Amino acid sequence: MISDFATVGVRSMNLAFAVGVATIPHPAKAHKGGEDAYFVSDYGGGVLGIADGVSGWAEQNVDPALYSRELMANAEAVVSSEEMDFDAQMLLEKARTATTSIGAATVIVALLEKNGSLHGASVGDCGLRILRRGRIVFATQPQQHYFDCPYQFSSDPGGQSAADAVVFKTDLEQGDMVVLGSDGLFDNLYDQDIESVLSTIGGPDQDSAQRGANALAVLASKHSRDTTYESPYTKEAIQKGFDVPWYKRILGHKLTGGKLDDITVIVAHVVKEKHPSFSDKAIIDPAAPNLQDIGVGISPFSDSPPKDGVEEPFLEKFSQG
Repeated sequence: MISDFATVGVRSMNLAFAVGVATIPHPAKAHKGGEDAYFVSDYGGGVLGIADGVSGWAEQNVDPALYSRELMANAEAVVSSEEMDFDAQMLLEKARTATTSIGAATVIVALLEKNGSLHGASVGDCGLRILRRGRIVFATQPQQHYFDCPYQFSSDPGGQSAADAVVFKTDLEQGDMVVLGSDGLFDNLYDQDIESVLSTIGGPDQDSAQRGANALAVLASKHSRDTTYESPYTKEAIQKGFDVPWYKRILGHKLTGGKLDDITVIVAHVVKEKHPSFSDKAIIDPAAPNLQDIGVGISPFSDSPPKDGVEEPFLEKFSQG
């Protein structure tokens, strides 16, 4: 849970995040901004959070976005309280217990102290990567009950609590990058894709962080719509024993395709604090402007029907052959 890679000199300066955020909703959920939510706060050196509403609640006529949005709003509300003291696990639990909406969500938070200490906690399959000198040196691992069923906070009593969270702490240094994403990012991009994309962005500053978030979200969205792409999602499905029928495998076929989903990406450069690197107030995403709304590099996706990738729920569709 705790990464011990070496850190040089971070205690001698105040560090902060320079942040960029990009969201691309599932095509069928674009009208409401998707079901992911996020917040960014300037508390300490910066606080980042993403929650992914569990889409299965829609079958019970519940909007899955309500739970994730309230969870993030509650996290923002308590992050600066004196008792929190950069305790990521406590932050998750207080946000969870304050959430009254019906539904469920996976979630991750990361809190940066100005001395460079990063505190994080996650429940489910939202993820975090730390890049140093262009290479990923730390990655969270998803928590699942079984394939395609992640750990999650829930209004149902059977859900997880913060006691079930993966908790991590490590030291960052100036020049590091932190990437947070919902599973829509990591189901459609490999770690080497993230390294490759961010190596072309430049920086470090808020503008390059925004360009990096945009580029990652656009590539993940492109892959999610590609039925021939061998995605991390379908690769894991095959490893778990789910593939095309045997008679298709004999002919050389196998399961392929990205996973259509909401995609939320936060890219944060670790910079020497000179002035606030983002708004003095936290940004809560109830229905945030997304790349499809503002047309950042993906007009072909918004102007024409998507080529379907793998839809949720995967297991139900697979069982139907």
